[in-house]
Amino acid sequence: MSRYTGPRWKQSRRLGLSLSGTGKELARRPYAPGDHGPNSRRKISEYGTQLKEKQKLRWMYGLNERQFQNLFIRAGKIKEGTHGENFMVLLETRLDNIVYRLGLASTRPQARQLVSHGHITVDGKRVDIPSYEVAVGQVIGLRERSQNLDIVNASLEGTVSRPAYVTFDDNKKEGSLVRLPQRDELEPDIDEALVVEYYNQKL
Repeated sequence: MSRYTGPRWKQSRRLGLSLSGTGKELARRPYAPGDHGPNSRRKISEYGTQLKEKQKLRWMYGLNERQFQNLFIRAGKIKEGTHGENFMVLLETRLDNIVYRLGLASTRPQARQLVSHGHITVDGKRVDIPSYEVAVGQVIGLRERSQNLDIVNASLEGTVSRPAYVTFDDNKKEGSLVRLPQRDELEPDIDEALVVEYYNQKL
């Protein structure tokens, strides 16, 4: 299954979750798209609930199904911690997501584009793989020729706060992952246990 490229606002309304993180998608129309969206009384099955939760997490981080499933399997091989929390930490430490968390991009899709186009460095070396796993202590910055990109400057100006597990130097426009995130620092509207239940039936 390929990555979704349709309207993200419609996607957010269908899931009942702001994928952009701004909440604007649900401010005016907090219901599913379609003629019967506001009045839908359809009962969702247990499987449907699990699938919806999986889609919420997959679409939030912008992965295709194969990438998402492979990362889930890998999380299950980590001996410490729970499967669901380990999975969310692996998603959170992807390079494109760390770029977003540092404020170098205003959205995850924008962060993925910055990485793919070669604007981002890890420990001073250019990395153009959005799925690259950032290790604790690695420094994420911009290539010298990318220091004054308008979209980066606009994003940095609009950044109000950053998670406690990253640090950022405004003068150098670079930051690092100082520790792995805790579950209570990640998306509160996701029930990762439902995602685990979904894949336990599929795999």
